[in-house]
Amino acid sequence: MQTAILNSDSKKDFNLLLELAKKLNIKAKVLTETEIEEIGLTNVIKQGRTGEFVNTKKFLEKLRK
Repeated sequence: MQTAILNSDSKKDFNLLLELAKKLNIKAKVLTETEIEEIGLTNVIKQGRTGEFVNTKKFLEKLRK
């Protein structure tokens, strides 16, 4: 299975892509804004995981600056 994420500023072009996918028997799903945010957050979390412990006090001090 392969997946592609497509984004268009044109609703007309976007609908054309969805119609083409349907004719080619390709599953297509329009993502909600919440789903898009969750995917982005998941990617950021995966990239930020280092396996190292963080000094909570120092971290909170940096956030407050």
